[in-house]
Amino acid sequence: MSFPSRLARFFLVSIASVFIGLITVACAQEEAPTLRVGGIPDQDAQRLARRYEIFANYLSQELNVRVEYVPSVSYSAVVTAFSQNDVQLAFFGALTGVQARMQNPGARAIVQRAHDAEFHSKYVVRGGDEFADLESLDDLVGKTGDLTITFGSESSTSGHLMPRYFLGEAGIDVANGFRTPPGFSGSHDKTWQLVAAGSYDVGALAEDVWERAVTEGNADPAEVRELDTTPNYFNYNWTARADLDEVYGDGFTDRVQAALLALNPQEHGEILELFSTERFIETENANYQAIESVARELGIIQ
Repeated sequence: MSFPSRLARFFLVSIASVFIGLITVACAQEEAPTLRVGGIPDQDAQRLARRYEIFANYLSQELNVRVEYVPSVSYSAVVTAFSQNDVQLAFFGALTGVQARMQNPGARAIVQRAHDAEFHSKYVVRGGDEFADLESLDDLVGKTGDLTITFGSESSTSGHLMPRYFLGEAGIDVANGFRTPPGFSGSHDKTWQLVAAGSYDVGALAEDVWERAVTEGNADPAEVRELDTTPNYFNYNWTARADLDEVYGDGFTDRVQAALLALNPQEHGEILELFSTERFIETENANYQAIESVARELGIIQ
């Protein structure tokens, strides 16, 4: 066989190999069930849609399965979707993660953002001279009868559970000590916006959402400003259903974990920015036992 003929045959074989490989990948994706991911609706819907769109594309390529984002209208809806297998992998807050794992025994918290090991909530207060004497949480003691407060979602760790707990530790009766019963905005963005609009005097929200609002110049200090910061606690995490390996093959949960840990600013900067982090780190269910204890103490988990 002449050299040109051998060269042509080489290219034909190479092209055929690539083509067969692509078919194999496509078939593998076709055979495997779609992996549906979700997350608590804690921020602006457009930001969340963008976040999970590019995240789903990344995870699909890494795991060689179809990945689909399933939006939810509330925190509790994500927990329900996870428990009913409508979502197999979800980005929960600490409290919703605990609730979801209770309803799906064997489910695993596999990664968290680096700063979720020492997360904080922010208390914010209305701007203006009327509230100028409020400079810390201690300044609220004895004055809450003239004030109103809003949290985020009732199921939010950083927007309700932990800031409510620390208010109680400071000697403030959240249920009955304010001028009106506490409000619930539904998301962190809405919390500071409601305070800025004068609908409430005080609000509590996740630190990263507040810091982004300040950094981007969206929060006018004349309308809303930071009052105080909570002590740290564990928060957001990716939790995988207990049956992932049974459905997708042995070691699949570990592959999901590895794909999340592989995200880095050089290659995946947009994904990480939308998750307000520079990297994910390993975590485990035991890290959230204190959150469960607080939720039981406050009667949120029975």
